[in-house]
Amino acid sequence: MVGAVQAAEVSVAVAANFSVPMQKIAAAFERDTGHHATLVFGSTAKFYTQIKSGAPFQVLLAADNQTPALLEREGLGVAGSRFTYATGRLLLWSRQPGLVDDQGQVLRTGKFEHLAIADPKLAPYGAAAVEVLKGLGLLAALTPRLVQGTSIAQTYQFVATGNAELGFVAVSQVFSGGKLTQGSAWRVPAHLHAPIRQDALLLVAGKGNPAALALLDYLRGDKARALIRSFGYEL
Repeated sequence: MVGAVQAAEVSVAVAANFSVPMQKIAAAFERDTGHHATLVFGSTAKFYTQIKSGAPFQVLLAADNQTPALLEREGLGVAGSRFTYATGRLLLWSRQPGLVDDQGQVLRTGKFEHLAIADPKLAPYGAAAVEVLKGLGLLAALTPRLVQGTSIAQTYQFVATGNAELGFVAVSQVFSGGKLTQGSAWRVPAHLHAPIRQDALLLVAGKGNPAALALLDYLRGDKARALIRSFGYEL
């Protein structure tokens, strides 16, 4: 009864690539603490605009580290609360078994019509994909085949529905328990793009909310970290 009285709720803006891991973490968080996390998924760029416009989010789990840092500088985040909760990994993926080889040579053979990426102006995973293509010397040749999603979630949908034969997605979208769930993939070597550091931030609206503070602590704990790793993120 005491736990029920003390339980609180926190509104969390969650980067699209982290949607499945966060659903599992939120369920475990509620079981372990009694607090409830209400999750909203979307692009970090759109969340930034919404928070600037007064959206009542209390915690941001971003797809990058620049946006939380900017919000902190602008006084919309609580100073000193920001930390990296995960480092994302990029994956070239197709739902077709055997299409993508484990070295990514399919990008050079050109046995596809469409390559999906997230909008590099909005999504860190899209910016990383462009960096990879530039580094491989393939950007100019493949630009006519690129199909852009507004977020990494939409990019995944392009590939999952077959509208694009392959695309650059987040490892977390097609890995579970450390294994590829379907299709074929190339795990892009980390040295081919800048690290995709994903930062958490306590927003001013969440200051003093026990559920918000507890959630940020929980994300640093062993149980959450094990879940995050199981979806292919690095810590």
